[in-house]
Amino acid sequence: MTSSVPRLVIAAPSSGSGKTTVATGLMAAFAARGLAVSPHKVGPDYIDPGYHALATGRTGRNLDAYLCGPDLVAPLFLHGARGCDLAVVEGVMGLYDGAAGEGELASTAQVAKLLGAPVVLVVDASSQSRSVAALVHGFASWDPEVRIGGVILNKVGSERHEALLREALDASGVPVLGVLRRAAQVDTPSRHLGLVPVAERRSAAVEAVAAMAAQVSRGCDLDALEVLARGAGAVPGGSEPWTPASPAHHPTRPADERAPVVAVAGGPAFSFSYAEHTELLAAAGAEVVTFDPLREERLPEGTAGLVVGGGFPEVYAGELSANEPLRKEIAELALGGAPVAAECAGLLYLCRELDGRPMCGVLDATARMTERLTLGYRDAVAVGDSVLAATGTRMRGHEFHRTLVEPGAGAAPAWGLLAPARRVEGFVQQGVHASYLHTHWASEPGVARRFVERCRTS
Repeated sequence: MTSSVPRLVIAAPSSGSGKTTVATGLMAAFAARGLAVSPHKVGPDYIDPGYHALATGRTGRNLDAYLCGPDLVAPLFLHGARGCDLAVVEGVMGLYDGAAGEGELASTAQVAKLLGAPVVLVVDASSQSRSVAALVHGFASWDPEVRIGGVILNKVGSERHEALLREALDASGVPVLGVLRRAAQVDTPSRHLGLVPVAERRSAAVEAVAAMAAQVSRGCDLDALEVLARGAGAVPGGSEPWTPASPAHHPTRPADERAPVVAVAGGPAFSFSYAEHTELLAAAGAEVVTFDPLREERLPEGTAGLVVGGGFPEVYAGELSANEPLRKEIAELALGGAPVAAECAGLLYLCRELDGRPMCGVLDATARMTERLTLGYRDAVAVGDSVLAATGTRMRGHEFHRTLVEPGAGAAPAWGLLAPARRVEGFVQQGVHASYLHTHWASEPGVARRFVERCRTS
């Protein structure tokens, strides 16, 4: 039964403790046992789910209680876990860290409670011995609704070090389910916005995931971890799986009505997207076709609308700029009034130039890299009608970039940001909606329906 899918949440006291290595390694190790593993990531992160997908052969999905609201966490989890034998959820930051100033909202702890899932705490033990017991006790007792089902000790220096840690934890009541040695390193290179995405280093990423699986298989008690997952029971609250095809999202249409082609940018430069977006577009009646702006000089045949999500166009600015035929075709599509939705990287691509290199020239704006990181959740309201939203539509989003866009005179904004500080952001121009804000359309399915309707009529 889907609502009783065995599940684990992999958390840690802080970032940098080894969650990604352990979670991805567990996913791959369980998949190697012949289990269908459903991979999930707490928060808005796009990169870790790519590694999860390599580990399991299934789409990595995000669970974000801020972007989608707490009520959608369990339904989205059950949607992703359909037909699976076991689910592994990688947490974000420290176990109890969530949206700034919002209490437990969007924390790993909140998601674990919403799913009724046991938590496995990954502890960086490199600079402690007996103190580990106090640390684990504190995390296990802080919130009685969060069940710490076990601990995995990471970066353990020696057999003597391991013995001291195990002895200290004996009285804690929290079992040690794994020990990973300090010397074992997995090659997962990073840059200015985190790990390098799978789409940019696929063969090396496959090797890295295999190394994670081997490391976890050697150091962890997979049998005990599976038993812990199978004891989770039903997801609380009687939740039903979310579905993109809900009649509430997409009213029934005649079978002979044409399906507009919606081109979705992908490939290494535009690898940030939530799976639910394309599912919602398809459920709204679109024919979704993915293309790679680094390699394809034409939009897909019959393109009626364009979606360009996030990624790293600053890394590929030279190649994107060199693909002049595609840039011109995108400009013609947008300036002809076709619906175009662009987020973050997509916004940069639509500008006149990025770091001095010509881009599509759809927007009267220039973009450049900066040293300043802009990061955080945002509350937003649509300040004008667009292909995505009617005036007054409220959505929540997330910003994560090191670039600056300088608009020309008279640009109409897309969003009014209400928190943490009031300002306007983005662009609405004919059929174009372009913004730094990453949003999750499952929270407002009307976005996809509205976009596809505009594709039909434009």
